Amino acid sequence: MKVNQETLSKRIKVANKEIPADLVIKNANVIDVFNAEILQTNVAVVDGYFVGLGDYEGIESFDADGQYMAPSFIDSHVHIESSMVPPSEFAKVTLPHGVTTVIADPHEIGNVLGKNGLRFMLDDARDLPLDFHFMLPSSVPATPHETSGAQLKAEDLVPFLSDTHVLGLGEVMDYPSLRSGDPSLLRKIIATKEHGGVIDGHLAGLDEHATNIYASAGIKTDHECTTQEQALERLRRGMYLLIREGSAAKDLHSLLPVVNAANSRRCLFCTDDKHIDDLIEEGSIDHNLRLSVEHGLDPITAVQMATLNAAECYGLKNKGAVSPGYIADFLLLKDMEAFQVTHVFKQGKLKARHGKYLAEPKRSATGLASSVIDTVHLPNITKEALSIETKGSKKAHIIKINKNQLHTDHITEEVASINGLFFPSSEKDQLKLVVVERHHCTGNIGLGIVKGMGLQSGAMATTVAHDSHNIVAVGTNDEDIMKAIDHLGQMGGGMTVFENGSEHASLPLAIAGLMSDQGYEKVSKSLGRIHEVLSAKGFTGDFNPFLTLSFLTLPVIPSLKITDKGLFDVKQSKHINIMV
Repeated sequence: MKVNQETLSKRIKVANKEIPADLVIKNANVIDVFNAEILQTNVAVVDGYFVGLGDYEGIESFDADGQYMAPSFIDSHVHIESSMVPPSEFAKVTLPHGVTTVIADPHEIGNVLGKNGLRFMLDDARDLPLDFHFMLPSSVPATPHETSGAQLKAEDLVPFLSDTHVLGLGEVMDYPSLRSGDPSLLRKIIATKEHGGVIDGHLAGLDEHATNIYASAGIKTDHECTTQEQALERLRRGMYLLIREGSAAKDLHSLLPVVNAANSRRCLFCTDDKHIDDLIEEGSIDHNLRLSVEHGLDPITAVQMATLNAAECYGLKNKGAVSPGYIADFLLLKDMEAFQVTHVFKQGKLKARHGKYLAEPKRSATGLASSVIDTVHLPNITKEALSIETKGSKKAHIIKINKNQLHTDHITEEVASINGLFFPSSEKDQLKLVVVERHHCTGNIGLGIVKGMGLQSGAMATTVAHDSHNIVAVGTNDEDIMKAIDHLGQMGGGMTVFENGSEHASLPLAIAGLMSDQGYEKVSKSLGRIHEVLSAKGFTGDFNPFLTLSFLTLPVIPSLKITDKGLFDVKQSKHINIMV
């Protein structure tokens, strides 16, 4: 809400108790994130802003009944596309968990649709009771070692920087280009700085020397730390540490010991990538808070990290606190251990109660343009194109999965072969991995071998494959892999499981092959069905198999990954042969 003389005068009069507030929250235990204390007081709200703590009267009142009153939560880094629903559906799930602000990076849809993808996300996110702030994708394509659906240059991004919902430049993941001072990347950084924007980092697996380079470029955050040493390196160089707990990457337990009284104000929470079923079952940032307190973090410090710290990091000057002059985005909690959210208010209006979304539904994912939904273009795929020749070698370079982590290990093992061709083995847990380019019908097919998926039979495939989002498939035999890939083409994108040539479970993702045009309930139900089918086929891993599969194609996180151009050694920054 824009402030003018009339509105400012009204706020002052309410603060001065000359006129009643619009709303007074009574009998609240207010969490003071500035002084790390609890205040037993009433809170006055007018025109969506806090104007006073103390004895106030209002046109309406709400009895908090001794519950804890906190600023609502901020997810400091999230890819909405990973939930597989658009912003209008995402809000329905996350707002009841106390999240009223997210810092979203739409580089997933950007890599598929470019500027059209950014416009879709911005348009779908408008006029919702959850504030979506966007960071423009810095790396589309993410690297030159794969084929993406689009390219976003500095001149493509500049017009978006004037949008009030855009806060800056998304995670800079192309470290080689940053290190070499690539002009195209530097133009994006400079344009962002000229608009006063924030720049996010992506320092996966990088050392303190790389941290110096990122910090010198004015890049102020990193959400890719997986060890305490990495976290301390970022903090020592003045960067913000974003502690991630998502569906695939779960780093909170490892990083939390780094947080102390001296540095906690430089630490935030984020989810990064989280499936809709996990958001429903676990929650969002509230889940991070619960885990943090379980592992010994002071509850008020945890709330501070989830609110004021995130707001200050991203320049949201009037968010993140229950205090006069701040936007009245707040929630009520039964306690500060389970962090069970009972009520969520957006600008002083009740928008969720006991887990139920109360706002008017918005569905903009109907009548979608063909450019948004016609995104899967495949050549005819033959069995020969999927063959891995052993060429007389017994050993192969293999991608080894680390469960609930994005980084993989690069190992070599003996593999089975028949007639000079690699033969997948469930017993050895050596499965065939395939990436098919799906944007321009180039015919590119990358092949590899993966260990750790735990699939006993059949195949699984998806068009969600970070960050270029080609088709990635894994399986125990070529026939099911081919059938699964072909089915994705017929569906226009999504996720599918095949066995013995038959479809056993699928989730269509019509929007860019990344998000569904259906409600979140249907998406969650379909995901549940997929997990049931995989379990019935012998999958017993305590990780999300599809989400894990989707990150095996990300060639900016060590150690060994795969693209549509082949097996990729991240540390050497080059493609390598499969066989040793």
